[in-house]
Amino acid sequence: MTAKSGIRLEVRRAAEEDAGKGLARIHPAVMRALGIVNGEFIEILGGKRAVAAAWSSQSTTQGRNDIAIDGEIRSNAGCGIDDRVIVRRVAVHDVRKVILQPVTSISLNNPEVLLAKKLRGRPVIEGQTVRIDLIGNTVTFIVSSLEPRGTGVVTFTTEVILNDTPYQTEEKKSEELSIHYEDIGGLSREISLIREMVEIPLRYPRIFERLGIDSPKGVLLYGPPGTGKTLLARAVASEVDAHFIPLSGPEVMSRYYGDSEKKIREIFEEARQKAPSIIFIDEIDSIATKRQDTTGEVERRVTAQILTMMDGLASRGQVVVIAATNMPDSIDPALRRGGRFDREIEIGIPDRIGRLEIYHVHTRTMPLADDVDLEYYAETSYGFVGADIALHCKEAAMHSLRGIMSRMREDEEVPPEIIDSLMITNHDFQESRKGIEPSAMRELYIEIPEVPWEMVEGLDAEKHEIEKIIEWPVHRRDAFEKLKIKPPKGILLFGPPGTGKTLLAKAVAAKSRMNFISVKGPELLSKWVGESEKQVREAFRKARQSAPSIIFFDEIDALVQQRGQQHTNSRVGESVLSQILTEMDGVEELSGVVIMAATNRPDLLDPALLRPGRLEKHIYIKPPNLNGRKAILKIYLRDLGTLLDENIDYDAIAREMRYFVGADIHAFVREVKMNLLDDVFTKTKRPEDVPRITTEYLKEILTHMQGTLDNKNLEIFESGAWALLYPRSKQQVLHRAVYILKQIERAGLVTELTSDLIHIANELRDLTFWEEKNFTRIEELTGKVENLLHECINKKNAEPE
Repeated sequence: MTAKSGIRLEVRRAAEEDAGKGLARIHPAVMRALGIVNGEFIEILGGKRAVAAAWSSQSTTQGRNDIAIDGEIRSNAGCGIDDRVIVRRVAVHDVRKVILQPVTSISLNNPEVLLAKKLRGRPVIEGQTVRIDLIGNTVTFIVSSLEPRGTGVVTFTTEVILNDTPYQTEEKKSEELSIHYEDIGGLSREISLIREMVEIPLRYPRIFERLGIDSPKGVLLYGPPGTGKTLLARAVASEVDAHFIPLSGPEVMSRYYGDSEKKIREIFEEARQKAPSIIFIDEIDSIATKRQDTTGEVERRVTAQILTMMDGLASRGQVVVIAATNMPDSIDPALRRGGRFDREIEIGIPDRIGRLEIYHVHTRTMPLADDVDLEYYAETSYGFVGADIALHCKEAAMHSLRGIMSRMREDEEVPPEIIDSLMITNHDFQESRKGIEPSAMRELYIEIPEVPWEMVEGLDAEKHEIEKIIEWPVHRRDAFEKLKIKPPKGILLFGPPGTGKTLLAKAVAAKSRMNFISVKGPELLSKWVGESEKQVREAFRKARQSAPSIIFFDEIDALVQQRGQQHTNSRVGESVLSQILTEMDGVEELSGVVIMAATNRPDLLDPALLRPGRLEKHIYIKPPNLNGRKAILKIYLRDLGTLLDENIDYDAIAREMRYFVGADIHAFVREVKMNLLDDVFTKTKRPEDVPRITTEYLKEILTHMQGTLDNKNLEIFESGAWALLYPRSKQQVLHRAVYILKQIERAGLVTELTSDLIHIANELRDLTFWEEKNFTRIEELTGKVENLLHECINKKNAEPE
């Protein structure tokens, strides 16, 4: 075929950013063969005729014999994806006047100026369909008349006239069906699957006759609300030019006997008569529930009628049933077999790439400022479904609109210069994001306080370990895949109360930008049999859907204790523990989900929970040392600003806080601030008399406070952590040191100890319980203490009575 008569090309989907612009992407070699350059116009001949502006293809995946056009051009050309069309160069002229008719009734004040601006530079022919975004809504128009006739292009001088009378055709589609694949983001795999099941049987039925098989009869779309199930079904109906019949439960159900079944039969009969047809049953779980679980006779009859009609469609020809639900397990099992719903397609929560595509779809007609970073919002919108992203974009536009509301007067039209100045900025997106919760996490999502990572002081080594487990697998995925590393599934944070376990978990959630699910024991435990286990399954199911995510069990010892230790007859705790163990390390893969748990009693936990593959990483959140206490004190005191004396001796204050944990230091600083307020309100008369915070001021308040810890309970917590932190050989070193220290305590009751022995014993105690473990030094000091102790005892025994 010559360039003059046209070149035959295969139709492909347009990129999301090209939708609605009247562009056709073709290979540069084809453009040279046609003798055109970017921006010149081509004629596309399929079942009908369409025109578009030609641009060279940017995608490396687009072949030489492909043409990428959006749904609007495909509809005008009477072709679909994978069809072959003839493309040739076309001469165009400037249009003096164009008359548009909307498909549905619209009400706009002075719309001609806006329509002319939207159409400027686009080629038009009579009878062409044009989709234009007007104030956030996409409206479909028909080009009913051109002057002069033929193929023209809208210019600055073109007069655009809107005919308010809706355009009438014999087969007028609903405006809501003017949806194409380019209007759906993040569902490329699902679109290809549903095209294979629905579009090909409706458009090419003879292929199945040649293969000697029946065409598929039904497709079940399932997934969380807002992921695009209904939108996908309508896009398929629009793309194949099929008769679309929506079927909803409330419209079908009737109080009269047999009336509900009659409505279903009428719908299926209409589909046969107007084939090719698509019957779309939205929320099918409401009308086709499991018959064994249904007490109502009407519901059972309706389910049986749907089953009968789907089985009775063997000779139906080109009729496909699409159903959507977010509760597939509630549907009668008889529907979920071959011959009825032949394929089930999960419409899941979009990943980062999918979210970016959805953002591009919803912002393609928005006037975005240069500082809007859609990639950032796609990266940080874990758990957002398509409906959430659409709401985010809409709320950002409304936030931008509020900025000009004060300049608008009632009963007056908005000046064009104000409309032209409207821009949606990054600030609008940030502010609108605050009020949107991810639908996939709505039942379990909680608002996490913004705890900066830098706010957690004195735990640098622990923070680094958590970063390696939680952040690296998400943000350095390539390195993990290259080395074939499977990151740990769970982290156990344990240590004395008040050391910052929960604070650290909140900081991790804020820093990693991952979905955070907080599970509290009392909320899970229920008196109803099986209800607690169901709540655990639901929490893990939501976490899988919205991965990457973190499930945090605070005070996990109250929820799952060692099996066999409970003295009640309910055994609910054991069932919950078994359910958690199964979810963490069961047959179903737990991908992209990290489990975090916090406790100050790890000795109560079941050993099965602490093995590799479950809560395998054990991080001891120890009381802060001298440097840690000083850093925490500075963090909490920095709010006082200029009231702080420049010469405060933080080292001296931190040394006085030997038995303080992070919560105690926070309480101390709060007491300092309260005392300062008391001084301001009751003692000072002038602002310049406000006291400054000095070392003596802090020490005075410190004398009235007591830390959470003491030697005895710290040693209990510390020794309880050794079994989780160290191998047996190192545990033996520590336990031997503890044994010698206890011997010294007993010996001190009956004999006088030397100063050298007391000094070395105190150093050994600090190394064993308070400071970083130096096992070589501990062994060395243990030997010295033991020798000195034997010398004291022998000396005591050698003295005459």
